Amino acid sequence: MMGSNREREEALTFTIPSSSSHSSPITVSDQLDSYLTDPRSASGSFQNDGLLSAGDSSVDADFGFSRPDFRQSPLVGTVEFYERHVFLCYKNPRFWPPRIEAAEFDRLPRLLYAAVVARKTHMKKENRLTICEGHDGTETSNGDVLIFPDMIRYRRLTHFDVETFVEEVLVKDGEWLPGTPEALKGSFVFVCSHGSRDRRCGVCGPVLVSRFREEIELHCLQGKVFVSPCSHIGGHKYAGNVIIFISDMNGEVTGHWYGYVTPDDVPLLLQQHIIKGEIVDSLWRGQMGLSENEQIEKQEQRLLLDDIKNLVASTEVCRSQDNFVSCCNTAVSRSQDNLASCCQSNGVSCCQENRNSSFSQNHVLKIKDPDIVETEAKLLADNKSSETLISRINSGKGASRKFHSLTTWLDGWEQEDTYAALAVVCAAVSVAIAYNCYKQLR
Repeated sequence: MMGSNREREEALTFTIPSSSSHSSPITVSDQLDSYLTDPRSASGSFQNDGLLSAGDSSVDADFGFSRPDFRQSPLVGTVEFYERHVFLCYKNPRFWPPRIEAAEFDRLPRLLYAAVVARKTHMKKENRLTICEGHDGTETSNGDVLIFPDMIRYRRLTHFDVETFVEEVLVKDGEWLPGTPEALKGSFVFVCSHGSRDRRCGVCGPVLVSRFREEIELHCLQGKVFVSPCSHIGGHKYAGNVIIFISDMNGEVTGHWYGYVTPDDVPLLLQQHIIKGEIVDSLWRGQMGLSENEQIEKQEQRLLLDDIKNLVASTEVCRSQDNFVSCCNTAVSRSQDNLASCCQSNGVSCCQENRNSSFSQNHVLKIKDPDIVETEAKLLADNKSSETLISRINSGKGASRKFHSLTTWLDGWEQEDTYAALAVVCAAVSVAIAYNCYKQLR
């Protein structure tokens, strides 16, 4: 078969395109093959965990979290587009060969791979097949199949059932009649620990799995969060690689990929992503169901939304302080260096709009929901009282006279009313600036 000419390394995991393709779903590894271990030990098993000698500083320096290439490449947009992830639970990393199609692999994973490849042009969705750990008599027994985002499990697939399973479930998007699909509940974490494929995964993965299990027990999340080592998912250089499947606030199951994860990052992923549902953007590689470009855009939207939330939060703090005008000026200035003289006490240039493109360049961001921001901006623009107030403040003609009139008007207000009015103006301009940046980035 002909190998892919993409620079990204291929793993045991593979993608099955929905349309006909002349390229193989398995690609030939590149220069990273030098990281592969000696496939077999004298005992006949694939030695992945043999790389993980505790306290071996030389191994960590070469392949672990202290290796020279660690955190040297951008992460976002490094997940190839796919729509469904199929995990076959089968033994543990010690028994996994470098590739799923290997003749020395057991019949079940090898035949499942072959059946998927044979029917790939008839599948409506792009699929990934990955091996995860399986132990008979446990929650994930050998032969169990987990499917995301469907969140279902089929029990005890055998090599006799492979062709029927692929046809009914992956081609026809139906149910496998001999088996009964079970609904999966909770969050699922998969950590690449495929040492026979790449040493970096073999060194980093098992350490992360252990740390996840410790944190799950510490926070009493047994039965709610499940973690398993898995075969390679692609992107050798980003090890430790982690995939988290979790339902978002709308009930939609998403698969988020993280790279360059260290044991110290595990509590953050558990607390922020799994418990709070907030993505850790500094480690985020991408997401199931999005193209590489869409992943980049998605992160830009989140970052801009975070900036707006921080600005609003700063404004709320200002409301409770006596010197509101000075505080508002400081908070807004931190968000935009070129937004000068915001909410100054002289009232002549309150929250002037600066359309300098450096704001959008410094924050390579977008609104998470552009329709909401556009609606808010239009409503603010139609607000006659806000428009009148801003036009009085910013008008160049007769500025002194209008400023005197405005000062007389404000003198008749209570102190709380003055603060409230300034807060409305600052909020209105903040939304207008954000909307303007969104339009420029678009």
